[in-house]
Amino acid sequence: MRLPLPPKDSGYTGTFSPVLHPTIMIDTISRFLRAVAFAVLALFGMAMALAFMISTAIAIGILYIVAKVRGKPFGVRAYWSQRQNARPGSFRPAGAASSSAFTPPRGEVIDVEAREIH
Repeated sequence: MRLPLPPKDSGYTGTFSPVLHPTIMIDTISRFLRAVAFAVLALFGMAMALAFMISTAIAIGILYIVAKVRGKPFGVRAYWSQRQNARPGSFRPAGAASSSAFTPPRGEVIDVEAREIH
């Protein structure tokens, strides 16, 4: 039965000090600095997302208050139809009536509308 080898010694007699290779130390410091940089960037990104959510909530609150002061209902459909009627479309001039041949029927809000042009 063999005995285990004694731990490496630093060279001084009688004192035990494990020897760390310099590349192991540099690699450890490099990994630690990368982890710290990643954590800082992640916190910065979360702070930006939080600022965006807060500003969006403030904007919706302002829209809600303005709609209540004007006495109009606040909803996606009402806001969407108001914005669509306020700006001229690409197929109708600014003075044209809203009942042109290119006006889609007012039902649900549609994200994408595809048309074939022959």
